[in-house]
Amino acid sequence: MKHIKDMIEAANKVVDHAPAADMLDLYGQDDVTFVDIRDPRELARDGTIPGAFHCTRGMLEFWIDPDSPYAKPQFQTGNRIVFFCASGWRSALAAQVAQEMGVANVTHIEDGFGGWKKAGGPVEAKPAKS
Repeated sequence: MKHIKDMIEAANKVVDHAPAADMLDLYGQDDVTFVDIRDPRELARDGTIPGAFHCTRGMLEFWIDPDSPYAKPQFQTGNRIVFFCASGWRSALAAQVAQEMGVANVTHIEDGFGGWKKAGGPVEAKPAKS
């Protein structure tokens, strides 16, 4: 059996990653897109990084592929993509998949949204959708 910790470790060997404190300087740059891959309930409960694009982990591959009927332009801009989740596990896997699919300049926040908040990064509330 392949274990999740092994998968995360393997992803971190091939994708760029850094703690949130090191990613704060990227916030607000026009050529950087932060992508929140957490579940909508997490966003409603904890908020998100202001201006972050939300893409649940389950839709990632469909939204990245430009030939998919679900493709999203946020993944076609050429911007640096900074994935984040709660603690850096899902974002490691998401960054690896994006990189494998040909998205250039991909990274992830290794300590996740929790690390972002600890580092003093801006946070905004996200109301639950009805």
